[in-house]
Amino acid sequence: MRIAEISSPELRPLQRETEANNRSLSHIEAIVKQLETLTADKPPPETTTYDLRQCLTQLSQFAPFSNSLKLQIWKLSYRLWNACVDISNTTAIRSSSATTESQAELRHIAADLLSIAGEVAGVPSPAIKSASFYHKTGLIWHNLRKFDLAAKCFERATDMVSKLDINSIVDAGERKLLLDLNLARSRTAWEIRDSSLSVALLNRSKSFLFGSCNHYADLAKQFMAFGKRALLNSGADANREALKLMNEALETCEKGFDTARTREEKVEIRGLRWKTLRFIAAIHLQKEEYESVIKCVKVLRDSNDGGDEHPSLSVLAMKAWLGLGRHGEAERELRGMVIDRGIPEGVWVSAVEAYFAAAGTAGAETAKGVFLGLLGRCHISAGAAVRVAHRVAGGGGEGGRVRAKVVAELVSDERVVALFAGQDAAKDRVAMHAVLWNCGADNFQTKDYETSAELFEKSMLYIAHDTENRILRAKGYRVLCLCHLGLLQLDRAQEYINEAGKLEPNVVCAFLKFKIYLQKNDHQGAIDQIEAMTTCLDFQPDFLSLSAHEAVACHALPVAVASLSSMLNFYASGKSMPTAEVTVVRTLLTVLSQEPGNEQQVIKFLKHAHSRASEIGPDFFFGKEDVGRRERNWFAMTSWNYGTKTGQDKNYELSAEFLKLASDFYALVEGSDDENNVMVCKSLVLSVSSMIALEFERKTPMSETEVKQALHLLDRAVQMIKSNMARSSVNNDQSNTIEPELFFIYTFCAYDIQGRLNDPGSQFLNVRNFASSKACKPHHLLQIGLSASQAPRLNHEASL
Repeated sequence: MRIAEISSPELRPLQRETEANNRSLSHIEAIVKQLETLTADKPPPETTTYDLRQCLTQLSQFAPFSNSLKLQIWKLSYRLWNACVDISNTTAIRSSSATTESQAELRHIAADLLSIAGEVAGVPSPAIKSASFYHKTGLIWHNLRKFDLAAKCFERATDMVSKLDINSIVDAGERKLLLDLNLARSRTAWEIRDSSLSVALLNRSKSFLFGSCNHYADLAKQFMAFGKRALLNSGADANREALKLMNEALETCEKGFDTARTREEKVEIRGLRWKTLRFIAAIHLQKEEYESVIKCVKVLRDSNDGGDEHPSLSVLAMKAWLGLGRHGEAERELRGMVIDRGIPEGVWVSAVEAYFAAAGTAGAETAKGVFLGLLGRCHISAGAAVRVAHRVAGGGGEGGRVRAKVVAELVSDERVVALFAGQDAAKDRVAMHAVLWNCGADNFQTKDYETSAELFEKSMLYIAHDTENRILRAKGYRVLCLCHLGLLQLDRAQEYINEAGKLEPNVVCAFLKFKIYLQKNDHQGAIDQIEAMTTCLDFQPDFLSLSAHEAVACHALPVAVASLSSMLNFYASGKSMPTAEVTVVRTLLTVLSQEPGNEQQVIKFLKHAHSRASEIGPDFFFGKEDVGRRERNWFAMTSWNYGTKTGQDKNYELSAEFLKLASDFYALVEGSDDENNVMVCKSLVLSVSSMIALEFERKTPMSETEVKQALHLLDRAVQMIKSNMARSSVNNDQSNTIEPELFFIYTFCAYDIQGRLNDPGSQFLNVRNFASSKACKPHHLLQIGLSASQAPRLNHEASL
């Protein structure tokens, strides 16, 4: 019989427990050995954490353990921890979040092994060591933002050390652990937005300072860190919370300073105190408690240890004085920065911006003086110059002119221009040009052409003289031309536009030259520029329309006519135009009608209108429906008015042509009514009448062609007379009947023309028809008879 078979029944459960523990420990040891042999290019198996956690669960079922078993568990825990450290060191360069999380799991298991093993004889301070494992693991979980697991680790560690008598702990490292554990737990509570617990843990940490200056410094830093985090939130509550935390940090620093023993400790805790005071001053400034800011700055500067010389003090003091409305003290603080070489560029630029924002236009000269003063004593970047110029330039409004003048003086200083030399400053050069350009544009819109010209001129200093920037320089010259045009400095305007034309010849340059010639009343020069515009590669017909408007505004009517005439040349080619052709012709005729003596040109463009209407169709030229009808009537009425006026002026040749055109335009009116027909008839008859009058005036008989033309016009007129008379008799409507005088003039003219053609029968018939009409009066017959008796070819029947 075997020994195992004769053992007592009481020992069998103990044997099974021992065997289970041995199996679990063996399995854990095998996994640890595997981890110890891993290399950098061979990560641990994915099941490692799961297997260790299973073994840990099985092992925990048989706690408590014997001292020897505890010691074995402790050794395995340390081996597992050290294996994790080795793995972390070898994979630190290429570790991922998943790898780091796996390492945290393994360390957590190592800490749990110490926890289930408990205290073991022969190991000093076992609770501290176990707590240290949890503390370090919790820090890893915190960095991974696994705050629930971090809090769990910190709480386990806190439970372990809470049973200790802290007064009996003399080791500096162990004391430090107690403080670090509370600080870490506080940080995790802050991250999960449990600020009450976080602050309570910080206050509890005051029990673990042990009179150490370093401990006081660590606690003060944590109070300050939470205060800074609170400042990130907006609102009065956030400011109050931040100020409370900063005051706690300041109080901790002051107590810590009393515990400092070495010079290094005093320097560190004093620097921390000063930093805290600066933050307190900043919070007061944010809360607009300016008096408190000044007090903080005074305390910092009047320290027994030489005082704080941090560059932010000048900024804080300056802003506080500005808030109190004491600009003199604020200016002294700002000018003091010029002397202090230790102030970084960003700080004084921010100060200049803040000063100018509060002082406004009155601070422009000070800002310029400070900036130029700084140029003489330290290196200043081009970017800083851009920021100052942008701040001083502002956005126009009240005092905009003064600020613009200051900016112009600032950016034209040779030292400032030198900052932008070289390729490295290319972006800042573009930014400065944009600042000056926008400021100049703002002043241009307010018609302050003098200031805008100065700013645009200074902006040219920040354009590189290379091929790439030719177009930008040309643009600058063009806008300077506009400014001097506004100032009526025409010679300077011409100089600038000539320079622009050399760099970028285009239609805009030609147009601006056109404006200059207009201002100089050089009409021929302006007309030449109209022709030059049409030859530019980027020409658009809009420029001709714009030129016409400019010419009319300057009362340069010949120039306006030339511009509109040039515009008409583009319609025949079928090119897309911005304005309807009929509108251009009508505008042209309106311009011509403003001065006497333009009848020849008026008739030329009236004929052009009629020709184009016949060529492309009345609807396409005049328009359709009511719009087209109004246009036709306008041209017809214009022709009629000119015809009657020239007739009254005894210019019968033009009168005949105008009246003939009037008849043609009236005939184009869609759905011509009786009134339009009457006007057509009038125009035709009076046109022939003007032809006959011209013959008498010139004492030269009409040519055969003119006679035939006159007869044709009369034939058209008689057809309308007959049609009108027929409608009037049928409808018994006398409102639009042919006027008696018109019927008489027709009869008289027809008699004259038919006589020239030796047609006595038609003469007799016309006279008889007139004599039998209601329009006939005795004096009409007498006048026809006298004329017939004096004619070269006497018609006895008609005269009798």
